[in-house]
Amino acid sequence: MDLNEEYIDRVKALIEQKETEQLKALLTDLHPADIAELCNELTAEEARAVYRLLDNETAADVLMEMDEDVRKDFLELLPSETIAKRFVDYLDTDDAVDLIRELDEDKQEEVLSHIEDIEQAGDIVDLLKYDEDTAGGLMGTEMVVVNENWSMPECLKEMRQQAEQLDEIYYVYVIDDENRLQGVFPLKKMITSPSVSKVKHVMKKDPISVHVDTPLDDVVQTIEKYDLVAIPVIDSIGRLVGQITVDDVMDEVREQSERDYQLASGLSGDVETGDNFARQTAARLPWLLIGMIGGIGNSMILGNFNNTFVTHPEMALYIPLIGGTGGNVGTQSSAIVVQGLANSSLDAKDLLKQISKESVVALTNASIISMLVYIYNFIRFGGTATVTYSVSISLFAVVMFASIFGTLVPMTLEKLKIDPAIATGPFIAITNDIIGMMLYMGITVLLS
Repeated sequence: MDLNEEYIDRVKALIEQKETEQLKALLTDLHPADIAELCNELTAEEARAVYRLLDNETAADVLMEMDEDVRKDFLELLPSETIAKRFVDYLDTDDAVDLIRELDEDKQEEVLSHIEDIEQAGDIVDLLKYDEDTAGGLMGTEMVVVNENWSMPECLKEMRQQAEQLDEIYYVYVIDDENRLQGVFPLKKMITSPSVSKVKHVMKKDPISVHVDTPLDDVVQTIEKYDLVAIPVIDSIGRLVGQITVDDVMDEVREQSERDYQLASGLSGDVETGDNFARQTAARLPWLLIGMIGGIGNSMILGNFNNTFVTHPEMALYIPLIGGTGGNVGTQSSAIVVQGLANSSLDAKDLLKQISKESVVALTNASIISMLVYIYNFIRFGGTATVTYSVSISLFAVVMFASIFGTLVPMTLEKLKIDPAIATGPFIAITNDIIGMMLYMGITVLLS
């Protein structure tokens, strides 16, 4: 549904006039995601008024669909008991863990103490122990599990009982008597197999799974590679402890992509258009300061070549070309490498291979660019002018350096277990700009 400004103003007016019945009727046909979008446009107090009209299950779904910052402000207004009984009790464990992670430690303990289902509280406490960027930190414990020694009738009865507690069923997992994952039970077999058959005789053995400590990136790649809608999670001795669904993975992938894009764009922190000026300034200023330092460095380099500019004033015309080309080429190279590392089409171990490949591409690009500039300067300044061959040779050197440097840095960072996304954008551009100026002026002096 399109929540236009007129609709939002109408909701605000109904809240202010305390027309609860009309407001409730207005919300009845809305999807939880639409209600969450609406709450994002309301103040925390107005959102609280909307929540009072929702049933507990819908309220929990809406809360998890809300913008993270809006949700945080909203939760600060609520007592711990309300958070536990109004929201956590109606969430799957993976969503409940995500919600509780957003609270401070004291409030986390208070919320956990108010959860009525001791088993659910225990599952949440266990999941909170895992790093949020691993399979254990992302998984949920809600799933259908059957024993390999059960008969078809026994299996069907148990599946029905477990299914009543779940919103969605993705796979039915098979375990042994020690809770170790043995296989996946195909639902088709439940219909076609004789009732005397045991689960272990019809299950699909050796299912694809991930370990609780598997990094999130590897989980994403596994689900994508095998076209799964969910994947089981096992502990160090093979016991089934949870599952990760594709919708949870996609949420994480989107957030990670946003972070990488912001890093590549010169934002040092997670920031959105709705954030206040202090947060936006804090996220943007660090890279701007680095850029300022790079600019000062460039001016210092150029200041040492006053005599060169006096003798060849036309050399100054090509400073933006040299700096811009170096920055663009370096950013292109690093972006390709970062993307390859992210989707596992490139391994950090293949450093020499990738540099060799990039060198061939750079050689081609550098030759074409420098030749075009040479022809232009030949026509404009003549074949004997220093600028004619100096700029072309400098461009060739800058493109070669920027390509190799843009490849080397992110792959080195990956080896050092540092996010290679920080190598893209401003860092590469500023570095190549400075090195490019040094190459340009050095070559010009040598050829003068």
